[in-house]
Amino acid sequence: MLKVPILFLIAVILLAGCAYKKDGNSPSQPSPTLTAPPSTANSNSIAYENNQYGFRFSLPSSWKGYSIVISKWEGNVTDVDSAGAKSPETGPMLTIRDPRWTEQTPRQDIPVMVFTTSQWDSLRREQFSIGAAAVPPSELGRNDTYVFAIPARYNFAYPPGYEEAEQIIKENTPLKALN
Repeated sequence: MLKVPILFLIAVILLAGCAYKKDGNSPSQPSPTLTAPPSTANSNSIAYENNQYGFRFSLPSSWKGYSIVISKWEGNVTDVDSAGAKSPETGPMLTIRDPRWTEQTPRQDIPVMVFTTSQWDSLRREQFSIGAAAVPPSELGRNDTYVFAIPARYNFAYPPGYEEAEQIIKENTPLKALN
């Protein structure tokens, strides 16, 4: 089981700067781009902009050189359909990786879960749950199609940089939806 995450991490490292493709029929995920911050943002900031899902995430200039790790979240179904089958909910998770992160000293990432508005409504109705925490993910923002959230216990291990990641998330609403 441990081999799959390690192989995935190696693949992400080798494909850095290349487009990511989930499967043969899916559109490719654009490489992370540094964009000029919105005029209202601090001039010492940078931004990750994701046009596929329609959001911009502001970061301090110390995060210049960040990377994006693409994975997925999976929900635990609490409702069963009329045939008695459980179909798990899943969706993308785009993790903003601190550029100071190393294998020897991992630092706190900022994971952004992407939900369709329908999935978010189902989560709020407790038709499925995510993780072991009794608290659901916290909404960071939304557009007409997607809701962006951070996992409830994303920083539970308290790695180096967790205070900075919390400050980024709590200050100035770093995620802005693009419509």
